[in-house]
Amino acid sequence: MKTQLLFFTFFSLYSSFSSAQSPSPAPPSGPTNVTAILEKAGQYTTFIKLLKATQEANQINTQLNNSNQGLTIFAPTDNAFTSLKPGTLNSLNDQAKVQLVQFHILPTFISMSQFQTVSNPLRTQAGNSANGEFPLNVTTSGNQVNVTTGVDTATVANTVFTDGSLAVYQVDKVLLPLDLFGSPAAAPAPAPGSKAGKAVTAKAPGAAAADDDTPDVSPAATTTTVAIVSYSVAVIAAICLNL
Repeated sequence: MKTQLLFFTFFSLYSSFSSAQSPSPAPPSGPTNVTAILEKAGQYTTFIKLLKATQEANQINTQLNNSNQGLTIFAPTDNAFTSLKPGTLNSLNDQAKVQLVQFHILPTFISMSQFQTVSNPLRTQAGNSANGEFPLNVTTSGNQVNVTTGVDTATVANTVFTDGSLAVYQVDKVLLPLDLFGSPAAAPAPAPGSKAGKAVTAKAPGAAAADDDTPDVSPAATTTTVAIVSYSVAVIAAICLNL
């Protein structure tokens, strides 16, 4: 009996020691995957397709897992895409599609409360707004956040995902950048007194333009003038001799 009790006590102590030396593994935490986040949320099928087709999904995941700056994404719903004019996406070439997706991504993490104090225009992945490239502005009214592109204005409907590094916000419209969908800039008005729209042609050496007020001082004109003066002097001299 004592032997059995001694064996049971030894076995219990050994099991406790083994458990203390081998802690249970922490639950696995894989790298952030933006498309998985959107798929779980639902209603972002078109935006997910664009992210994958432009390779921006991989770029976003790489940045999130290798940078401390974080990202902010404005995710348009499928309804937002169906509200576009027919053929809008198909009219864009590959580079323009990349810029369109990048226009929905800010290169830093911005929480909902920080939209109240951000400085406009915001910089996007599509370009540096400080240089006039792809300007994006945010306006707030109470708790409502609106995003203005110069072409349209979208409202941030809710927060899809946030973890302090990535923020994904649902927007009710596709953000159309002015650089891709805006009207071309009007030509500057001509300065007062300038000859707007008049073609300027190069002048051959010694030749004068038809509408130029500069006197002709070419060698041929000078020779003709000297001949006329000489002839006039000779005529006057002949008249004086006859007198």
